[in-house]
Amino acid sequence: MKATDSLYRRLITWLLLPLLGLGALMLMQAYRSAHDAADRAFDRLLEAASLAIAEQVKWQDEQLWLDLPPAALEMLATDAEERVFYALYDNHGRFITGNADLPALPGGDDSLRFADTRWHDMTLRVGVRPARLDSWSQRERFEVRVAHTREGRDQLTWSLFTGSASRIALMALLAIAVVLLAIRIALAPLTRLRRAIRHRDPRTLAPLDLPLPRELAELRETLNELLARMRRVRANQERFIGDASHQLRTPLAGLSARAELALRQPEPDAWRSALETIQASSARTARLAVQLLSLTRLNNPEAAPAPATLDLVAVARNATRDAFAACHRAGIALDLDAPDAIVALSGIDWQLEEALNNLIDNARRYGAHHVTVRVQAAPPRLQVEDDGPGIPAEKRLLMLRPFHRGAETGDGSGLGLAIVDSIARGHGARLTLDDGRHGQGLCVTMTFQGDRE
Repeated sequence: MKATDSLYRRLITWLLLPLLGLGALMLMQAYRSAHDAADRAFDRLLEAASLAIAEQVKWQDEQLWLDLPPAALEMLATDAEERVFYALYDNHGRFITGNADLPALPGGDDSLRFADTRWHDMTLRVGVRPARLDSWSQRERFEVRVAHTREGRDQLTWSLFTGSASRIALMALLAIAVVLLAIRIALAPLTRLRRAIRHRDPRTLAPLDLPLPRELAELRETLNELLARMRRVRANQERFIGDASHQLRTPLAGLSARAELALRQPEPDAWRSALETIQASSARTARLAVQLLSLTRLNNPEAAPAPATLDLVAVARNATRDAFAACHRAGIALDLDAPDAIVALSGIDWQLEEALNNLIDNARRYGAHHVTVRVQAAPPRLQVEDDGPGIPAEKRLLMLRPFHRGAETGDGSGLGLAIVDSIARGHGARLTLDDGRHGQGLCVTMTFQGDRE
């Protein structure tokens, strides 16, 4: 639909077009009715004239004889000055008398017949009356034909039609006015809704509260649901921004204080100790910034690429290879348990690698000595198990919230499991946190809904 299209214009179009079509049909019917009425009126004159002529037909000198009364043709005369014709024919169709040799009409019964016909480049209305002489000595059949041109009929037809057309036009104008008024009244609630949305403060997400018809009330409730979700998103963002600013401000303030304290020390050994502390703190801060950016990127669906077919085994192999060096330096054994066959899945590879990297990094930072990355095929599943201190069952759901850490020891930021949870939800996977196989450590599992290619 074009942006310039208007609901008001569409309603007018779809309501007035049938109305105009109906008006055209009414005009056609009015013209046809006027034409038939004019024919019936003038046919009565033809009928009367033919009857008057038939009554004057006599049998004289062994033939039909007609003494035409002037009134028989005068009754056909109107203001339109039609041309009037008459003729008398015997039983064999021979012309006896008249002012024109008029054509015959189809049909041979004894009923009065009327029809339009072309005769000498004129359109005539012809009336044919079969009759006979009923006397004690003669029973001769004959036929009286009377005709006139259509000027008077057309004039009467047009007069009747214009009268009907004016009434139809008046009713059409009234109907159009009623339709336009009805459309405006019907669309008034939509106008109120549009104005209410347009005049709202763009910073407020309060629900809309105005009376509307049922159809628009559903739209209002849908908008209110959207506003409610936006309020929750904004609240989460504000809470996240507050937590992030606090998390970043603390290590930055520590860096500044440590550097200031080192500047007051004259011994190089004190400087080296301070630099080592500053380096470790800056590394943690950099890791925190990277995780904050990752979480922000994951929570913006518009920035996420379209899912593509990937191999979970390849994803696990890449994540294990990337984390192997850090685990080796920390003295942690990192294993990969994956099938030889491809485990296909529709998803985003870098996000799943990010999830595995966070899980491995959490295990490394919180005291694990052995970490195993597993891939299962039926159903598709990614799993990271460690032998560290684990997380108590009552705190596992809290660990999925940003900046909640399982222990105060370690140098984690509290964002790893939150990032993993966001990635799992984005892939339609079920994230579970359980104890390790021997009741020690933590086993994090992402179970996917099969091949979603």
